[in-house]
Amino acid sequence: MEPYELTLAEASDAIAAGDLSPVELTGSVLGRIEAVEPELNAYAEVFADTARRAAARAERELTEGRRRGPLHGVPMALKDLIDVADTPTRAGSRVREHHTARRDSTVAARLAEAGAVLLGKAHTHEFAYGLTTPQTRNAWDQDRVAGGSSGGSAVAVAAGTATFALGTDTGGSIRVPAALNGVVGLKPTYGLVPVDGVVPLSWSLDHVGPLTRTSRDAGLVLAALTGRHLSLPDVDFTALRVGVPINHYVHRVAPAVAAAVRDGIDRLRDLGARLVDVEIPLAEQVHATQWGLMVPEASAVHEETLRSSGELYGPDVRTLLEAGALVPAGDYLRAQRARTLMRQAWARLFDDVDVVAAPTVPLTAVPRDTETVRWPDGGTETVADAYVRLCAPANITGLPSLSLPAGLDEEGLPVGLQLIGRPFDEATLLGIGHVLEQGAIGAGRPVPAPDRAAVRPLVTQ
Repeated sequence: MEPYELTLAEASDAIAAGDLSPVELTGSVLGRIEAVEPELNAYAEVFADTARRAAARAERELTEGRRRGPLHGVPMALKDLIDVADTPTRAGSRVREHHTARRDSTVAARLAEAGAVLLGKAHTHEFAYGLTTPQTRNAWDQDRVAGGSSGGSAVAVAAGTATFALGTDTGGSIRVPAALNGVVGLKPTYGLVPVDGVVPLSWSLDHVGPLTRTSRDAGLVLAALTGRHLSLPDVDFTALRVGVPINHYVHRVAPAVAAAVRDGIDRLRDLGARLVDVEIPLAEQVHATQWGLMVPEASAVHEETLRSSGELYGPDVRTLLEAGALVPAGDYLRAQRARTLMRQAWARLFDDVDVVAAPTVPLTAVPRDTETVRWPDGGTETVADAYVRLCAPANITGLPSLSLPAGLDEEGLPVGLQLIGRPFDEATLLGIGHVLEQGAIGAGRPVPAPDRAAVRPLVTQ
């Protein structure tokens, strides 16, 4: 096995034991970038020389007896919304073509303090305002969308060109690409991870979180981001109540996705969990509330630059920003009121269950030129609406949500299983995810190179 194939936890353990050096690990991942990046285009920019110097510094610290923690010497990528001092943060836009950050974002500073090695900035949909990341190709099939807006981060982790990465999530932008590329994506509880120094999209919906190959890895990154010790619990499945939605998450879902997610839920039952049918509250208001909050907030962020440099925005993002400026204040206040009611209703839901299990997205990665999805009932929706639909409740409510690989569809593309939990109970979600990953074929391993044979590795049994 090559070093780039190791999970974060495996690499960390090997470094701590002296069996692997940060220089060797970083060199292996940079070699992987050189081999597959031309086909996948996960990175906006790679800082190869800087990464090698950081790895050498991490190695010197180890020889001096100083190990900063589990991330020491481990190479990672940051979504190109996250400031790192003296490096560009272009946010995938010509608007910020000449931008250079003056100081580190809090999350970048914390990862640096933890000893992580920055490889580069991963591509994002322009200003994180989209669900496809058009610059980047899916790690499993180059003709499919990567998902967004943290598509570059997810593809880098899936392909082995980063041991872990950070993304942002406003309406599913960590979990959507995680699901479409067969990796783990965690949207933490709103406010748990600082967002200062991260280019905003929607202040009341934005989250920062990790993309990794395993749940254990996600826990290690989350601990560094929050400064809090996080150990995965030994989940007592016989006491676990799993909410299984009877609405919202079951309508307009591809059969292969529904079947793979049901297999994951049935495995929880086989482990001893009690399945409880739940009705998702105010489900008919989710779409209007998500867009009613996000669109005017995003337009407020971009008001000045849209006026002065509107021609530099991509047409899809510019249209959304211009539309947001027309949203009446009353509509925005009604969306805020709906959010309050949803939070209260979801809190009551968790009186009866410990987690909710559902699909992350209703369909796997669509071809890159697909604009709309047609469902068997004759209805259609845009690709963006389809991908955001099942993720939005956790953004609106601020609840933690974890996306896990749940198998493959009939075309060999990854399916995501989403676990939603109580506020600040990320440990339970990660503990459940860790158990589900045990014994899964290919779990935690990168997708083979783009010139791979037609047979794909399974991510679950």
